[in-house]
Amino acid sequence: MKNNRRTFLGAAILIMLTQSAYATGVLRRATITGGGGNGKCTIEVVVDDAAEVEVSGDTARLTTLSGQPAFWRRFRCNGPLPRNPDDFRFVGIDGRGSVRLVRDPRSNGSSAVVRIHDPKGGREGYTFDLLWRGSRGGGGWSPAPPPPPPIGRGPGPGGFPPQRAIQICRDSVSNRLTWDGYSYVAFDRTIPDNNPGRSDWITGTVSARKGF
Repeated sequence: MKNNRRTFLGAAILIMLTQSAYATGVLRRATITGGGGNGKCTIEVVVDDAAEVEVSGDTARLTTLSGQPAFWRRFRCNGPLPRNPDDFRFVGIDGRGSVRLVRDPRSNGSSAVVRIHDPKGGREGYTFDLLWRGSRGGGGWSPAPPPPPPIGRGPGPGGFPPQRAIQICRDSVSNRLTWDGYSYVAFDRTIPDNNPGRSDWITGTVSARKGF
């Protein structure tokens, strides 16, 4: 693990985003190591209540369904997940709650979806593997989406409850940081800015660290 740590402090971090942007979750590109032989992806996330991980090719999307925002720790593969893998298997490794496969990539020719439910208070780390052998015709994978827009100021749509607005902000900041190579992301304080003329801003602090 690289032992370099960078802390992002203060300032207005993000505009309000649309509801559809919130629904996209936090994207992450896989770290590809090795290669050849049977396929394997190891995924580690931190979840408070409920979240889903959708894996397509070399890209995964982490969506918080309820509770505090889930965040990434690790997404490591020896190759992209094919559209139609052979002998696909899901293996839960670690976590105190429920981790289950809710969409098999062989059923839709595209992505695997894993749902996590953490029944106890506070965040918990969850680790699972996706395993496969080759592909059944029409292989390949979905191309990675473009990088997220830069963090900055813009017109906010308004109309969001404060907690929803905060969660939108956190998901978007996590998205940007993971695309910049930061795998450990933790929010210290995130609140609406009530200063005059800034009612559509969310402010706070976030710490991020590179490495796996």
